[in-house]
Parts: sequence; C-alpha cells; structure tokens
Amino acid sequence: MKFDWPIPEGHKSVTWSGRGFEIDGAHAPILSFGVTDSGWTDELTTLHEGAAGADHPIDLASRARAKREVLANAPVSDGVVLEVGCSSGYMLDELSRSLPKDTLLIGSDYVAGPLRALADRKPSQPLMRFDLTKCPLPSNSVDVVVALNVLEHIEDDHRAAREIARVLRPGGAAVIELPAAPGLYDVYDKALMHFRRYTLESACSLFEDAGLHVVERSHVGVFVFPAFAVVKLRNQRHLNKSAAEQKRIVESSLASTRSSVLMKIAMKLEERLGERVDYPFGIRCVLTAIKR
Repeated sequence: MKFDWPIPEGHKSVTWSGRGFEIDGAHAPILSFGVTDSGWTDELTTLHEGAAGADHPIDLASRARAKREVLANAPVSDGVVLEVGCSSGYMLDELSRSLPKDTLLIGSDYVAGPLRALADRKPSQPLMRFDLTKCPLPSNSVDVVVALNVLEHIEDDHRAAREIARVLRPGGAAVIELPAAPGLYDVYDKALMHFRRYTLESACSLFEDAGLHVVERSHVGVFVFPAFAVVKLRNQRHLNKSAAEQKRIVESSLASTRSSVLMKIAMKLEERLGERVDYPFGIRCVLTAIKR
C-alpha cells in the first residue's frame, strides 16, 4: 500500500522497505520524531508489563473488546490502522493476526525502549516514535486509531484527542480505553504517572469536543469493581510514601490480580455479556467514536 509517510525535520525522503524505513537511503528500524522528556522511562514500562504481562485478565478483556471494535470499523481492504501507545506490541500481535492482509498496521509509542525491543522482535512491523499532541501523520490518513490507556499519561489530553480526530479519515473510528473513577486515584496511578482518571461522561465529552461522535460507550471490569474500589481506596494512604515503596506496592498489586482465578472467571463472564450490554460502571471506560 502507498502511504504518505511523514518526513522528520532535516531529512528529504522516507519509504517503508518491508523490514524497516529508508530515510534518505539509510536504514532505520523506527521512524522517529523529536519528543521531550515526559518523565516516563523504560523502567516504568517494565514495571507494569513485567508484573501484569500479556495475560492479565483485565488486559485480555480489554484487547478482546478493542479488537472487536477495530474489526467492525476497519475497511475490508487497503485500510490504515494506527495503535498509539503500542508498548510491547500485545495489541499489535492480535490485530496483525485478524486484520485483512493488505491493511497497513502502524505501531507507535512515546518511549524508545519498548519500540526498539518490538522492532527486534517484529522487523516487518512499521513502528513510529512521536508525541501524540504533535502527531506527524497527515490529516485524514488513518481509518482506525486505537489508544488503550494512553491519554491519562498526557497532560493536555484535549490536544491529544484533537490530533486523533485530525488524522482520522471521515467515517474513521477511534477505539479508546481510559482508567475510570476519578475518586479512586491512588498510588498505582501516581507511580505510573497518570494525570487523571475519568468518568465515562468526561471521556465521551473529550472526544465529542474534538469533533468525533461517540457511538459505543461502556466499561471494563464491572464485576470486579467493588473489590477494586476497596483496594484503591486503601492504597490512597500510600500516596506520600517513597517512590521505591510505591513501586513495591504496585508490583504486588498487579502480580496478585494477574493470578486470581476469580478475576479470570469474572472477566470471561463480563466479556460474553458485554457484547450485548453496556456497563454503567467499571475499572476502565471504553468508547468508540466516529469522525463525522
């Protein structure tokens, strides 16, 4: 597929070779654009994904829901799908197995470390590094944007939402997930540099204000929400502890829920019912918004 790849400042040409980019004739595994220091580090990525991993029940349910929405909105041929915040590539793996073979699937992130590891593992996967609030992609160039648990890390989330709307083609879809329940902001959110948690109403307004029309809205984690809320409220007492102690608490919390049999059963039941029911509360807000 021919795609109008953006050109980094100071360069003249960019092409995709099938196994990396050719930038002015020189090979580059990642198409990178300048980003400022956000404070997020490779260590924080390792902290979350090392404890939660590819098989945390909530993340499995999250990706299953997102994949359904992407497949429902992606073109049957010659589509362009962008994942913002692809990290270690778990969502990209699922989409690459499910989308039509002629779909251009692009992974992107702000942090270099996970992208380098992903480029080594999947050299045929187009990868970009950029700041979403200054997205270099052309306007009206993408059919579906997937952003799972990304905007809470961005101080100016309104600008990020407008950039998602800008790059979408008319009729294109944004598949979004955000942490729910602002009153439950705790040590986990602080350690992983969340600026905020959202209500479903505020999440929908964020994208409606950006010019998109929300067509699907629900939550993930409804059946486990009561226990989740108790833990989050209890963990708020740790907000003033040292960074090292906060890290230990986050690791312990993620590891314990990852191995919970009851959580796995609850998430499987929720996933089955969720294809027909919109949940009014939960751990995460999920929505799909269409460009008018």
